[in-house]
Amino acid sequence: MKVKVGEVFSLAGDHAPLPGCTISKEIHSGENAVICFSMAKDTDISAELYPCHKLLLAVGGSLEVYSGSGSFGQVRSGEAVITPVSVPVGMRTREGAVYIEIAVRRKNRMNETIKAGEVFNLADKVPYAEGQIVNMDIMHNDKMKFVVMAFDEGTGLSEHAAPGEALIFALDGEGVIGYEGKEHVIKAGENFHFAKGGLHFVKAAKRFKMALLLTLEA
Repeated sequence: MKVKVGEVFSLAGDHAPLPGCTISKEIHSGENAVICFSMAKDTDISAELYPCHKLLLAVGGSLEVYSGSGSFGQVRSGEAVITPVSVPVGMRTREGAVYIEIAVRRKNRMNETIKAGEVFNLADKVPYAEGQIVNMDIMHNDKMKFVVMAFDEGTGLSEHAAPGEALIFALDGEGVIGYEGKEHVIKAGENFHFAKGGLHFVKAAKRFKMALLLTLEA
C-alpha cells in the first residue's frame, strides 16, 4: 500500500482537499483496488455505472452518494455505503470530503446485515462486551477482508504477523498498537499501516473500536 508504514497517521489529513478540485490516489492496486479520493466543497463526481460492488468509507467531511433515482444519503466520517452493481452512482459534497473506495472484483461475500445502497456507521456494527473482543466481517473474498472489531478495555490481540498488508481505521476510543518493538497510541480518526510480515499487536488502553482492511494481493 502506498501509505506510511509503522506510524500513526491520518488519511484525511494527508489528503486534504484542494479548492475547486477532486483528487484521486490509488493506495493499493490489484483486483481489490483501494483509492483515496478528496473532494473540495461544492464538487461532484458524476454518476457512472460500475460492474462490481464498491465500499465507500468516509474518513473526513461528508459526501452525498446518489443515483439517477435519488440519493442513498449523506456518508459522514466513520460511515460507509456499498454501491449497487449496474446502477449509476455519483458523489457530491457541500463541505468537502475525503473517502476511501474499495473495489471488490472477485466473488465476494457481504455480511447479511449490510445492504447495498444503505449508509451505515461502522462503529455501530459491533457492540462492546465485557472482557471480550467482538468482530464482524463486513465483506471478504479470497484476496481481501474488511472487518470491524470492538475491544473492551484491557483486551487485545497478542503479537503476530499479518499474511498480507493491513490498514487500520480507528473508529472509537483509544488503542495501543505495537509494531516491530515500538508502541503507538491510536485514537478515533487515525490510521495505521502494517507491512506484510510485520510483527504487531493491538490492545485497548480504553474501550476501542477499529476497522481493518487486509489485502493478500502483492
